[in-house]
Amino acid sequence: MTSEVVYEGNLRTVCTHLQSGNQIQTDAPTDNQGQGERFSPTDLVATALGACMMTIMGIKARDMQINLEGTRIETQKIMKADPRRIGGINLTFHFPDALQQLDDKQKTILERAAHTCPVIYSIHPDIEVKVVFNWTATVS
Repeated sequence: MTSEVVYEGNLRTVCTHLQSGNQIQTDAPTDNQGQGERFSPTDLVATALGACMMTIMGIKARDMQINLEGTRIETQKIMKADPRRIGGINLTFHFPDALQQLDDKQKTILERAAHTCPVIYSIHPDIEVKVVFNWTATVS
């Protein structure tokens, strides 16, 4: 088994990763009768995509001796109705200023690696996924 999910009541669960004992708590979103005080299950799908893409990119970056620490991903989940489902996921990668020296080839290799993550291949084709890699220096 991978995990155990226990219903706490009030549309909330506690999910335990069995190998490590780490826990994630979920709550139904406010637009679906919940309190919205924790990740919703659909939030976790979008978040898992970002985490997976970053992990695969991190593996490739490590092989290339590139440090991606501090890279941040903004994740947006877009819901559709009838039936209620995820209709889209938007991810925007923001890279720290220290990575501005990467050349176009290195950036392309890392971007392509991100697009090979297992989660993106597991998402239904009706879900529109948009990914932006923002390599531009940020203004502090």
